[in-house]
Amino acid sequence: MSARERLLRAAAELLAHEGREAVSTRAVSAAAGMQPPTIYRLFGDKEGLLDAVASYGFRGYLADKQALGETDDPVDDLRRSWDLHVEFGLSMPAFYTLMYGEAREKQSPAGQEAVALLRRQIARVAHAGRLRMSVDRAVQLMHASGVGVVLSLIATPPQERDPGLSATAREQVLRTITTDGAGEPAVPDGLAGRAVALRETLRGRDTAALSPAERGLLAEWLDRLADAPAESSERTELLDREARYRTEPRDREARDGTEPPAAGA
Repeated sequence: MSARERLLRAAAELLAHEGREAVSTRAVSAAAGMQPPTIYRLFGDKEGLLDAVASYGFRGYLADKQALGETDDPVDDLRRSWDLHVEFGLSMPAFYTLMYGEAREKQSPAGQEAVALLRRQIARVAHAGRLRMSVDRAVQLMHASGVGVVLSLIATPPQERDPGLSATAREQVLRTITTDGAGEPAVPDGLAGRAVALRETLRGRDTAALSPAERGLLAEWLDRLADAPAESSERTELLDREARYRTEPRDREARDGTEPPAAGA
């Protein structure tokens, strides 16, 4: 085992069993059977060590998240991902608080990978035409909600925790960012859903029909439409429904081979 791995393991054990305050350079080096200067040589300083320890603790979580795989229902995949996130946080509260309670995720490769995995999952929802807003906004909303729920549960004594809190928050978030369920059409009726679906379809595709500047401008427009105020999207959906209502009688009559009654008949 390398010196780095020995130090990380020693620090992880101190964190898990004795808490954040127990992870000092002196205590870690003593537990690993090394001299304190080794920590500074390998990690720069104590904060560098703590960043590495947080990532070390997230290894298993990231492996489990990748192992979840994908099903035909990307929204249900998000449910499973949320539940795994909460389960990890409650089973390893010291590591979770070190990562998210101290805002280390943006500097941590493990934290960045966790968000990247979430983004890929939400992008699949967008590809299916079941996202109500831009992918970036949906990622921020779901990530912030999930972290908030876990930190709140960690701060609550186990015997006082609401066992249904996580599921209630999860479903509220999913209702906010996605359409109503698997029965929705592949391309949703709302303007926001159409904009998101087109944005994700075009993402990463190098089409010669548009210049790079035009692709960037189109992406900006689609994101703005996707994140437009809810009342604008609702008005568009109402207009869509009204248009369908007006055409449905004619469609049925055409299928039945009948003609609509003449005016005044």
